[in-house]
Amino acid sequence: MTTFLTCASHSPLLHCFAKPPTDWDALQVAFEQRREAITQFNPDLVVAFGSDHFNGFFMKMMPSFCVGTAARATGDIGGYEGELNVPEADAVAMVEHLRAEDIDPAVSFRMTIDHAFSQTIHEMCGSLDAVPVIPVFINCITTPFVPFRRTRMLGESIGRWAKASGKRVLLLGSGGMSHHPTRYYPAKGEGDPDVEAWQLSGGDDPGSMTPAQWLERLEVMHHEGAEMIVRGERTAKDMRLNEESDRKFLQLFTSGKLDGFDSWDQYKLVEEGGIGSMELHTWIAAAAAHETAGGDKPELDFYTVAPELGIACGLVHAG
Repeated sequence: MTTFLTCASHSPLLHCFAKPPTDWDALQVAFEQRREAITQFNPDLVVAFGSDHFNGFFMKMMPSFCVGTAARATGDIGGYEGELNVPEADAVAMVEHLRAEDIDPAVSFRMTIDHAFSQTIHEMCGSLDAVPVIPVFINCITTPFVPFRRTRMLGESIGRWAKASGKRVLLLGSGGMSHHPTRYYPAKGEGDPDVEAWQLSGGDDPGSMTPAQWLERLEVMHHEGAEMIVRGERTAKDMRLNEESDRKFLQLFTSGKLDGFDSWDQYKLVEEGGIGSMELHTWIAAAAAHETAGGDKPELDFYTVAPELGIACGLVHAG
C-alpha cells in the first residue's frame, strides 16, 4: 500500500467543552480506531492538509496554497505547540513536482501553523514530530475562495508524487464539517478594529493586537463560548451545524466522484454550513491524492452534530 487516507474534524472545544456531547464516547472510540490503523500502516511520511485561523496566514498576503519546508505550531487553544519534523528535501521535491504539473503553491521556509494542523497531527500520529510531516496549507478562512476544482487538482498531483516517492504516505485532511466560528474569527470588515488589524497584519499594524493578546482572546472567548452553548445562548442554528448539508457532501465524497465538487457553489455551502465547511477543501485534496495514488474510495467512520464542540464532527478513512 502506497498511501493511507484519514480525514477528521478539529475544534478548540474538543479541549475545553463545558459539557461532553452525547456521542463523546463513540467519538473517542472512532479516533482510537483511526490511530491504531495509522500505527499499523506505519507511514514513512505524512502529507497534512490544513487551514489556519489567522495565526500563521494573514490577509496582507493570503496564498491559495502553501507548502511548508519547515514549520512550527503556535500554542493556540485546541492546538499543540512545537516544531514539526518537516523533511525539507522532500517538501522541495514535492513543490518542484507540483510546479512541473502547472500547480503553483507558495512556499514557506518558516511556516506557522495552528490547531487546524496540530490537533489532527498530534491526535492521529501521537505527537507533532513522531513522523516526518509536510504541511500543505489551503486558504479556507476568507474570501475569495479557492475553487474545489483547483484543490482536487492539487491533491491529484500530490498523489502522483506520493506514488512515485516509494514511501508509505499518510494523507491527512483536517477540518470541517459544518460550523461557523465567526464569533472568534470575524469576516473582513466585521471585527473590532484591533481584531481586524491583527487579521490583516499579524501584529504589524500599529492598531493591531499583539500575538499574546490574540492568543489570550481566543482562550477566553472559547471558554465563554462553551458555557454559552450549554446555557442555550448559542445554538446549532447559530453555528450553522447542518446535517443535511454534511450528508450531501459525504454522499458524494464517499462515492469517489470527487470531480462532482467542481461545480459546487461555495458561497451557498457557506450559507448552509458555515465558513467552517470550507475546511472540507482539505478532505478533497487528501482524498484526491489517495485516489490518484491507487487508493480505495473513502469510508465514513463517524458523524455527529455536536453543538457542545461547536462543530458537526466527521471522520473518514480509506486504505
